[in-house]
Amino acid sequence: MKVYYKIGIALLLVGIVAFAMPTKNKKTPKMENAIVTFETNFGTIKIKLYNETPLHRDNFIKLAEEHYYDSLLFHRVIDNFMIQAGDPKSKGAAAGTQLGTGGPGYTIPAEFNPNLIHKKGAVAAARLGGPQNPKKESSGSQFYIVVGQTVPAEQLDAMAAHKAEQAKGEYIQSQLYKPENKEHLNELIQLQQIGDRQKFMEKWNAFGELYKDSLANIQTLSYTDEQKNIYSTIGGTPHLDMDYTVFGEVIDGLAVVDSIAKVKKDRYDRPLNDVIITKVSVEK
Repeated sequence: MKVYYKIGIALLLVGIVAFAMPTKNKKTPKMENAIVTFETNFGTIKIKLYNETPLHRDNFIKLAEEHYYDSLLFHRVIDNFMIQAGDPKSKGAAAGTQLGTGGPGYTIPAEFNPNLIHKKGAVAAARLGGPQNPKKESSGSQFYIVVGQTVPAEQLDAMAAHKAEQAKGEYIQSQLYKPENKEHLNELIQLQQIGDRQKFMEKWNAFGELYKDSLANIQTLSYTDEQKNIYSTIGGTPHLDMDYTVFGEVIDGLAVVDSIAKVKKDRYDRPLNDVIITKVSVEK
C-alpha cells in the first residue's frame, strides 16, 4: 500500500500539468461510424471515431462540422510520442508564440475504456493535469495523435501494476482536496514545509486507511495478449492508458503523422514551420 501513498505524495507536492482547458460539455446528436478527414500541408489524415466514446465522438464531429479546426496548427510535436492540435489560439499565431492553452470554454467527462489503448495512430483528448482536474476531464477541442515507440511485452505488466498504484494514490489525493478534509491537507502541507518526512508519512498513511474499502473498487488496467502484441510490434504510449481518453484512430495517413512528428521545432515543441490543418470534413 505504501507505493501508492508515495505516488500520492508526489502528486500532492508537485502536481501534473499536461495539456488543456475549462467547464461544461454540450449535448449533441448521436453520430455513429464517423470518419473525419484532415487535410494538412503535409498530406491527408483520416480518422475513425469510436462509438464506445460517444461524448468525445459527437463533440469532435460538432466542432469539425462548424469548421472549428480549419486553419489551426499542429502546435506541439514530439517524435516517438505524439502530435497535438486543436488550440484555437494557434490560428494565425505569430512565430514563436507559445500555444496550448486555448479551447472552446468547456470540458468533456472522461470516457476511459481498457479496450481502447494508446497504440500508434490512436487519437486521444488532451487535458489539464494535476489536482486541478481530479476527474481527468478532457479539453473541449485539443487532441493528439500517438506516434509512440515499441514496448516489450514483458514491460507492460509492470507498467500496468505501477499505474494501478498510481490510480490509488490519485484517488487518495482527490479525497484529500475535498472541503471536509481541509484540516488533513493543511497538516500535511505544514509537515512537508518543516521537512518532517516521518510524521508526514504517518499522517498520509493514516488518511489513506480511511478509504481502504473504496480503493478495492478502483478500475485498473490489465493488458490482453493482443494488446501486448500491438505495443510490442507497432508501438504506442501505454503510460497514458486510462489517464487520457482515446476516442479514435488513424485509418489512413500514418506516414503523414510520422512526417509531422519529425519536423524541426522550438523549445516549446512548436514546429518552426507551421503544420496547418487546412480543411476538415466528416463522413457519416
